[in-house]
Amino acid sequence: MSSVIPFIKRFVPGLAPVSLGERLRASIGALIGIVVTGLIAGLALGSSSDIPLLIAPMGASAVLLFAAPTSPLAQPWSIIGGNTIAALIGVTCARYIGNPMLAAGIAVALAISAMMALRCLHPPSGAVALTAVLGGPAIQAAGFGFVVWPVLANSVLLLLAALLFNNLTGRRYPHLAPMPAHPHRTADPLPTGRLGVTQADISAVLAQYDLVLPVATDDLEDILHRAEIRAYDRRSGGVTCADIMSRDVQSVGPKTSLREALRHLREHHIKALPVVDLDSKVIGILTQTDLLDKADWGMSATGSGLGWRLRSISNSDRRLKGKVEDIMSAPVKAARPDTHIAQIVPFMADAGLHHLPVVDENGRLVGMVTQSDVMAAMFAVSLDNAN
Repeated sequence: MSSVIPFIKRFVPGLAPVSLGERLRASIGALIGIVVTGLIAGLALGSSSDIPLLIAPMGASAVLLFAAPTSPLAQPWSIIGGNTIAALIGVTCARYIGNPMLAAGIAVALAISAMMALRCLHPPSGAVALTAVLGGPAIQAAGFGFVVWPVLANSVLLLLAALLFNNLTGRRYPHLAPMPAHPHRTADPLPTGRLGVTQADISAVLAQYDLVLPVATDDLEDILHRAEIRAYDRRSGGVTCADIMSRDVQSVGPKTSLREALRHLREHHIKALPVVDLDSKVIGILTQTDLLDKADWGMSATGSGLGWRLRSISNSDRRLKGKVEDIMSAPVKAARPDTHIAQIVPFMADAGLHHLPVVDENGRLVGMVTQSDVMAAMFAVSLDNAN
């Protein structure tokens, strides 16, 4: 018996653990999606229609759309394109191939081939092709009308329900690949993309596998990236922002003059000032770059170029006009004292941030973390691990 149980467990799929809340969310979504699709179909066709209001493959589509909305198999083009193409192929095979079993097999095979070629693979569409061939007299009589109703109509209605429900319950749908963001507007990869596992590495390995995986490549990259951060956090002993942050932080208010803010920067030899309101809540940040690029220095057009600007600014601030709120960067990214540095390192690197305010649970300023603080902490962790 002891050897039988491990053997049986090998047949259980290795699905990622999912919380009870997510299971309930997916189930409720499928319930709403199928009921709404059926009700609208009933209103459109009436109860006397011979054409089914719902076809069975929609149940399988609901599993993907609500339980696995990030899967490439569940995206809008997958359900609309896959179901429509499969229905067209199924109806065509039913019409021109006399043997129903042969027609069913050919319809499913052609549907798979077409969906893979058109990048709209949707497993329930195989059942759509089968239904077009073996669905009974009403479907046979509908001919190519079956493609429009119920297949296309059911697909669109269920998709609309998924769009609304998933986004209202915190699941991004459709699952679009994120737009690449680069603060320096250069062709170089982001700092975190120059080391470790890259998307090119993932694509190369997937090509070696030569299998269809129900996971988007950007999701795989994100999972691996998060795993690397978690592993570093474990090795670093869980160093947090509270361990490395500066606590005696200079700050300014939004109504502070730019001349006064510049004086703070010069006196304390710092490059950024958190901007706080009367309750010490962080509402922005003022950096040297903000002063350089956005401030009105009242300069006459007697020179040009960065060198001329820097010399003019360093020589005098008498003509500096405006208040901090006029040029500060807002909203500002911030961390909590218990945030681990493993979480903020990739964030600061990719966003090009040199300073990160640290706030409490009420958003009040309690410290500041700089790139220098993070580098010193990482160096200390490396020395500890080496020893």
